[in-house]
Amino acid sequence: MKSSTLVVTSLVGALAAYYWGELVYRTMTVMGVFRWQVPNMYADEDIVYIEDTQHCEDVHYHDDLLYTACEDTLEGRFKWFPPLGTFTEPELAAKSKGSIHVVDPKTKKSKRLKFQNFDHVTGFITHGFDIVADPDQPEGKAIYIIAINHLPNPQWTVSTADPSIHKARSQLEVFHHEIGSDTIRHVRSIWNDLIRTPNDVYAHSPTTIFVSNDHYHREGIKRALEDINFNAKYTEVIKLEVEPETLKSSEITNSADGVQASIALPHMHISNGMGHGRTDREILIANCASGILKIGQVDDNGNVTLTDEIRAEIVIDNPSYFSDPYSDAPEKGGFLLPGVARPLTLGHTSHDSSYEGAKDSAMVWYATPGKTEGKKWDQRLIFSDDGSRLRSISGAVMVPIDPEEQEDKTKRQAMLFMTGFVSRSMIAVKVDL
Repeated sequence: MKSSTLVVTSLVGALAAYYWGELVYRTMTVMGVFRWQVPNMYADEDIVYIEDTQHCEDVHYHDDLLYTACEDTLEGRFKWFPPLGTFTEPELAAKSKGSIHVVDPKTKKSKRLKFQNFDHVTGFITHGFDIVADPDQPEGKAIYIIAINHLPNPQWTVSTADPSIHKARSQLEVFHHEIGSDTIRHVRSIWNDLIRTPNDVYAHSPTTIFVSNDHYHREGIKRALEDINFNAKYTEVIKLEVEPETLKSSEITNSADGVQASIALPHMHISNGMGHGRTDREILIANCASGILKIGQVDDNGNVTLTDEIRAEIVIDNPSYFSDPYSDAPEKGGFLLPGVARPLTLGHTSHDSSYEGAKDSAMVWYATPGKTEGKKWDQRLIFSDDGSRLRSISGAVMVPIDPEEQEDKTKRQAMLFMTGFVSRSMIAVKVDL
């Protein structure tokens, strides 16, 4: 071999080892290979449990209230939950009716909303959702809640040989809620063939809705490989444009009517939870298994441009942004990055309904603008649990605390509310900012 060829070959080999070595190390870090034990960061007496909030995958803070969508039953989550590749009992899913709750952050009490005009939908398997104000009502009067529903596909049976017929036929449910009331009215269902494996919703308006598809492969070894291969950018965020009149009519019986769909952001790796950022145009998109938060802007035409990203050391589920009204700092808040600390064990624990035996540890990181030169983002761990108080985590929001209500009025604190896809209840804890 010529010396020049040897040099080139050596350099290529060294670069490949460096690149793949760094990628493998990051994969192992995000997947929790090095986290053998996750400590409880807070004592038992610091934790507040919110009653009647079982298996609530997502949570949002809107107009001084918390909203969450819950599964309610123990067996349901472990026998039918497409986001975890669980398709054991579609018959159970067809009978399940999840719920939507309002939680008062001051009293820590949950109120279960009563459904109206929702009997015609056979089941409600809850997952991600979003909230947007009703623009036709006075500010603070009413909202739309747009929620994912993982229904089983009525065309699929055990004897089905056609692989193009999938076990789940997930769709969106649009609800209308007058703030302060005890009811929530179903407006319509939304389906399009681009909605394949929906995980979360970002409502730019009641009629411009973004939905993340979190996997290309729905189950099995190919799905597992898709998780750990950070270059498997097979998923996307889709945009739905809904005809406004279909939100006012009670005659919409076909969930595909009045819906136009397109791909807003292609080539994502496990596009997962989404959230609202610092402005009403900022969209947060978690590339979950990569541990990367993508930050983008939505323009007047509903197009998304990615502008920044934050790389975490854990998988990121439903992100949120916290703004502190009592802070004097130029940047009044930061991004909350919740995630399961050891996702590599989910393949086993997601089928185990024993809370004593199976524990999915949880972490929440808080990302703020970097204060040192060359460092764009500072990240601080503000919560961790071994899974005994909060089994799994998929959503986290913070509610500011007025310094006048604290003993030490110079201290800045907030109440952190967290929930998980297999958690027995939402929990809350006071954290220092």
